[in-house]
Amino acid sequence: QVQLVESGGGLVQAGGSLRLSCAASGRTFSTYTMGWFRQAPGKEREFVAAISLSGSSTYYADSVKGRFTISRDNAKNTVALQMNSLKFEDTAVYYCASRKFILTMKPDEYDYWGQGTQVTVSS
Repeated sequence: QVQLVESGGGLVQAGGSLRLSCAASGRTFSTYTMGWFRQAPGKEREFVAAISLSGSSTYYADSVKGRFTISRDNAKNTVALQMNSLKFEDTAVYYCASRKFILTMKPDEYDYWGQGTQVTVSS
């Protein structure tokens, strides 16, 4: 069982930055690929970014490429999402998720989820 706890959400003006963090429980964090997803009101949960076991490979949704950066620290059991140049359309609840070994961008294929953290970008 893996427990994930997100933090770092909040209200920011368009063009600003936020850094989300996700802390994972357990001693096997390095065996899980990690992903960030988001869900806006009335919309389906969508992929934002994912990172491989070692952190050597990262993947991004086209909508955030060049603005968001995912990273992980296996020694601290954490994964982060640095969000720059935020836009109004980035407003959503952001979730981190983990999946054993295999990296995927499909939310249905992730095993564990955090409770989410709200990001609100004012225009």
